[in-house]
Amino acid sequence: MGHVFPRHTKTNLPTAVSGEGCYIIDQNGKHYFDGSGGAAVSCLGHSDQTVQEAIKKQTDQLAFAHSGFFTTEPAEKLADLLVANAPKGIDRVYYVSGGSEAVEAALKLARQYHLERGDKDRSHVIARWQSYHGNTIGALSAGGNKWRREPFMPMLVPMSHIDPCYPYRDQQEGESDEAYGVRAANRLEEEILKIGPEKVSAFICEPVVGATMGAVAAAPGYLKRIREICNQYGVLLILDEVMCGMGRTGTLFACEHDGVTPDILCIAKGLGAGYQPIGAMLCSRKIYNAIENGSGFFQHGHTYQGHPTACAAGYAVISTMLERNLLDNVNKRSEQLMQALTDAFGQHPFVGDIRGRGLFIAIELVKDRETKTPFDPKLAVHAKIKKTAFENGLICYPMPGTIDGKNGDHVLLAPPFIIQDEHIAEIVEKLSASFSSVFDTLGS
Repeated sequence: MGHVFPRHTKTNLPTAVSGEGCYIIDQNGKHYFDGSGGAAVSCLGHSDQTVQEAIKKQTDQLAFAHSGFFTTEPAEKLADLLVANAPKGIDRVYYVSGGSEAVEAALKLARQYHLERGDKDRSHVIARWQSYHGNTIGALSAGGNKWRREPFMPMLVPMSHIDPCYPYRDQQEGESDEAYGVRAANRLEEEILKIGPEKVSAFICEPVVGATMGAVAAAPGYLKRIREICNQYGVLLILDEVMCGMGRTGTLFACEHDGVTPDILCIAKGLGAGYQPIGAMLCSRKIYNAIENGSGFFQHGHTYQGHPTACAAGYAVISTMLERNLLDNVNKRSEQLMQALTDAFGQHPFVGDIRGRGLFIAIELVKDRETKTPFDPKLAVHAKIKKTAFENGLICYPMPGTIDGKNGDHVLLAPPFIIQDEHIAEIVEKLSASFSSVFDTLGS
């Protein structure tokens, strides 16, 4: 019996001992295809020599220097690279160690921005139901997954939530994609007016919702209308790209698809590709200038922010991604994977929707295709598929509560950007076998 506190005390996990490209290998030599990149993290696979060498070189030179005393070359280089490729107007990079920290920093920066400008009443944050923004208290408060929130409700910061942009279940018959996008976005204006515009600090959302809904991209026109509403009422727009950013959707920043620049943007996961823990909060020049020309001090901080080794890894990851044109491969393989999944499961009796953007694709499972009725949560269909797929050598990311935090199941796929034709075939083959096994067992 070991002393590690695992995610679940009732599990007995294999030991991962090595990684080769798209595969993780356990102590028995079994290979697992990493079809979800862990949690959409391992975008370069598990043995990228360029990143490994960058980490080794940096630790030989300088492993750590506290950002309260020093800046470092890796931190400066990575920030320059990110800003050079960021949406127009993004100007500064604030480093953290992961996605939850990035969201916490964003929420606090939004509040301090308004304070520096004299808007002391602006503290309220609006988010969306079925969003996921992390597990720290502030991030969990912004998150809209009721199952995750419920145990900690007495501790959460008061925030309000609007319905998500969820075309599969919310778009009306005969309603165009654009009309639906605007209608869904207008819920934000209704909530701002309900709360009082002078009290609202920020609105936060994921351009493509990941874990909690399964690769649900914003409908056409949705984020542009959100941007208009935020501008109209002086509300800051925070985009959480922790899971969907850093090339995952086929562009370095996910919001590029929607032609929108946020005031604050959160990234992590693919930024370090799993080689080092790193995340970042990026902000506009306007936001930074409010701090610089005000108190000059962002009242926030972490010991490991701007960690030189982590920044060296991040720089190597993004440089490799761009220099090897891996985003082209993301877009190419995305079309192939979507087509292969559609061919295999498009008419499957228990598949309701296949959706996504780039190599960020999900399958929503239903008991009845016509009515879109979900499976009974007690069946834990998601868990059975995850377990069976893992036994079949496929790591995927099934989750429950797709619809409202309790009902609904989906399977999320987020493979490494280096996948080739044979990997797509492997994903579909192993997922198909897993579906057959699980649904046959259920007697459906």
